[in-house]
Formats: sequence, structure tokens, C-alpha cells
Amino acid sequence: MSTLFEAAGLEESAPRPLADRLRPQSLSEVAGQDHLLSETAPIGRMVKTNRLSSMILWGPPGVGKTTIARLLADHCSLHFEPLSAVFSGVADLRKIFAAAKDRRTAGQGTLLFVDEIHRFNRAQQDGFLPFVEEGVVTLIGATTENPSFELNGALLSRCQVMVLKRLDDAALEDLLVRAEALMQKALPLEPSAREALRAMADGDGRYVLNLAEEVFALNAAAPLSSADLASALQKRSPAYDKNREEHYNLISALHKAVRGSDPDAALYWFARMLAGGEDPLFLARRLVRMASEDIGHADPSVLQTAIAAVETYRFLGSPEGELALAQTVVHLACAPKSNAVYKAFKGAMKAAGETGSLMPPKHILNAPTKLMKDEGYGKGYAYDHDAPDAFSGQNYFPDEMDRAEFYVPSGRGYEKAVAERLRKWRALRDGD
Repeated sequence: MSTLFEAAGLEESAPRPLADRLRPQSLSEVAGQDHLLSETAPIGRMVKTNRLSSMILWGPPGVGKTTIARLLADHCSLHFEPLSAVFSGVADLRKIFAAAKDRRTAGQGTLLFVDEIHRFNRAQQDGFLPFVEEGVVTLIGATTENPSFELNGALLSRCQVMVLKRLDDAALEDLLVRAEALMQKALPLEPSAREALRAMADGDGRYVLNLAEEVFALNAAAPLSSADLASALQKRSPAYDKNREEHYNLISALHKAVRGSDPDAALYWFARMLAGGEDPLFLARRLVRMASEDIGHADPSVLQTAIAAVETYRFLGSPEGELALAQTVVHLACAPKSNAVYKAFKGAMKAAGETGSLMPPKHILNAPTKLMKDEGYGKGYAYDHDAPDAFSGQNYFPDEMDRAEFYVPSGRGYEKAVAERLRKWRALRDGD
């Protein structure tokens, strides 16, 4: 199998990065993707029967997408045609499809590997369809973005989506062991530093090998500590794109940890987003939303805390103001939960849309003119403050509408007392 360097016209003896020298020569050597590549897994079954379908490989950087595509082409005796959606256009695709047709006539199939396939626009993606359907090419697209959002439905219906996992600690350690075998020497790292090196890679196999290569190049006389390693290597920024799926995944995790009353997990996801460069004010706005949606009237003070945290952050900025936001995260997570107001509001909005322009009952309308008094405006209105318990029990819904119950307190926190109060008023109203 040719390496990427040979494909680029370089000699085998030319200097090559460690990651390229350790590029797997068989699917069994691909680390961390057994759920796809083992004999009983989806891709493994295709390889076993030599019937390869078009597919989309979706996963984070450095988990083996390009390597898997190249190995599949070799195993199935297909011509491997790599293409980057970043640097290619319609003209490049036309040439590739024409060559693939000629190759097919001569009895050889083509595996078209499109890296960053989500970069192609909708019209360009549609251009693949007839060639995939006719079997001119077997398409393998690679993407770090959610295919459901970034790829055409028509293209997805013709390709199986294979989800690759970020490499876990064991898979990263396996790569380091392979690197040591190739270099014929151990990484000069203390156990804690070796663990730190794997953590720096953040699930990226290519990156962990690049880091290992830097460590080998240090020619350290003694094993490095974690502190030595941190000063010698540039720490990687967390994988986080504020405008794409990771952004929504993490804010979802934060919201659900708050709703699930787990302050520790909520703080972790909050910190993850800050470390990734998220705008603290975006997080602040979401915290205000959570205060109303998930705590609501069970602890009305939470909304006040959230608003105060927003103002505190605006006053202090980062990093000092972030502590006020963290305090709000904890308050939200530890507060009693209720979505009663959220559900009541949705119910009221639905009823408002269905009932149209029904007028309020006349007895609760003001009558500033004689004509309005003559029409019965305000007639029979009972001033609640003059009634026992300041509760008259009058009807405040339109006369043409049955009484509705939108707000049902949860019975937790402050709403426990509210629920009791509403039960008392309901009994009085029913008694009247």
C-alpha cells in the first residue's frame, strides 16, 4: 500500500512524520474503532463479503477516517481517488467521474474519498447522486460535522452513516506503545506525564503521535514530570466550535445537568464551554432561560440571581464576572425544579390562539362613560379586597369559554404553599 508521501511523489527515504510512519497497514491495526471494523461490525461485514457500499464517516479529527477509506480501497481492489472539498470544485468532480467511467469500462472500480464533504454546497452534493446510483464510484465521505444538518437528504439516503468515536485512553496508549516500538525506545515520561500527554491529545490519534514525536525529539536525559511536559509542549485548545454542533451538544449537556439537579456536572459543562472560548453572555442568557423554564415558581429567587449574575458579569467582565455565572449554575442546579409555569404558558398561548377575540366578561370591564355603564360594563363586579380572604371567586374568563386550568403547581419548593393556596381558592369558587 502506498503512503501519503509516496502518493505525493516523495521517496520512501524522505523524512516522514511519526503519524505517517505508523499509519495502519490493515483495518485490524486501526485503533479505537472496533465497533465498525471488527468482523461482526458494519464495515467488517462489508469487507468480509467484499461488497462495499457508499458511506459517510462521521467523527472528530484524528480518529482514522482517511486511513479507513484508503484501506478499504486496497482490500476491495478499487482505485483510490482522494479529494478535498476545501480545495475542489465542479470541474474537478467532472474529471474524476469521467476517469471513473473509463476505469469501470476497463473492469476496475473507483473509491472516491471526499474529505470534509460537508464543505460542498447542496448543488454540488446533488452532483454525486447519479454516479453513486449507477455504481460509477463508491463514495466515502468524511466529515466532522453532523451529517443530518450538513448533507442533503438525497445523498444520505444513498450512503450509510458510520459514526467514528474519539479515541479513548486505552486506544491512545496503544498508539504510544506502537510509537515506542517503532522508535525502539521508551518515551521519557513519568507515569503522570504520560497520562497528561494522552489528555492533551483530547481523543485525537494523529495529535497524540505528533506530541510523542516532539517528546522523542527533546532527547531528555531523565523522565519528564507533568510540569516539565506542560512547559515543553503547547497545550491543545479543546475541540469546540462555537458555531457548530459541539456548541449545541455542550449547551444541551449543561441545561440537562441543571435540570437533573447535578451541580457538579453542570459546573463541568459550564467550564468546558468557557475553556472552549464561548461567550459568557451567551451562557448567561441560557441560565436566565433555565431559571424560568426549569425552576420557575418553585424558587422565584433563582431568576433574580440569574439577572444579577448577568449584571455582575457586565460590570466586572472576564474572568472575575464568570464566578457570578458559576454561582448561578450552582443555584439553578440545587433549586427545587418545576416546569409548571412553562407548561401553563404554553397552554395559555394555545388557548389564546384557538379562542380568537373573545371579549372579557362585562363585569370586569371599566366603565368610564355613561354609554358603557348602560351596556353593563362593570356591573356586578366584586372588589376582591373587600371579600373574605380577599377572594371573591368571580369568573375572569370570557363568558363563551369554559374555565381552563393552565397552572398546576409542582408541590415542590415555594410552589408547595402556592398549591395549597390554589386548592383553597378552588374550593371557595366551587362552593360559590
